Amino acid sequence: MASYGNGEAFLRQLSTGGWDRCSSYGGNGASSAARGPGRWRKVEEGEAVVVKKRLMVVIDQTGRAKQAMMWALTHVANKGDLLTLLHVVPSTAAAAGDVPQLANSLGTLCKACRPEVEVEALVIQGPKLATVLSQVRKLEASVLVLGQGKSSSFPCLFKSSSEEFVENCIKKADCLTVAVKKQSKGVGGYLVSTRWQKNFWLLA
Repeated sequence: MASYGNGEAFLRQLSTGGWDRCSSYGGNGASSAARGPGRWRKVEEGEAVVVKKRLMVVIDQTGRAKQAMMWALTHVANKGDLLTLLHVVPSTAAAAGDVPQLANSLGTLCKACRPEVEVEALVIQGPKLATVLSQVRKLEASVLVLGQGKSSSFPCLFKSSSEEFVENCIKKADCLTVAVKKQSKGVGGYLVSTRWQKNFWLLA
């Protein structure tokens, strides 16, 4: 059973291993965990130089998070890239043994769909927006992918907490941030939002 202490306690799972408790963050955000491989990695493959990148997808129990993960796998990830699945648990949440199961099952799904992509999962307890922005910087992610829900009927007057979270990530994250929403079966494709364009229809 996972247990959370003071600060941000987290679990990490690499695609080649099981769950291991890594470290806990102090008040200054420092951690003893190893730093990620960097925003871009150059890997020699014969005479060719292949550039690898780290993708990050924020996951939760919603269907849109799974859709965002699959979109990242099919539209952004290349062979040898590292896909980080980040599940942020509220600081007020009680300890629960099934907390890592979501990331574990989605990580397994990723490896089954794209075995050539490296996968890791992080489960972190803390404020959602601050935790995501912190992990983007710490792990030097090159692309952040988010699931986008249905827009409010009156966006000028009211926005849901999920809409505000997505907008703040797009504005504040230190990397390219993409929010995706899968269209209905009758329409097809995805609505894609970035810092420069909103609800761009990608028919793919």
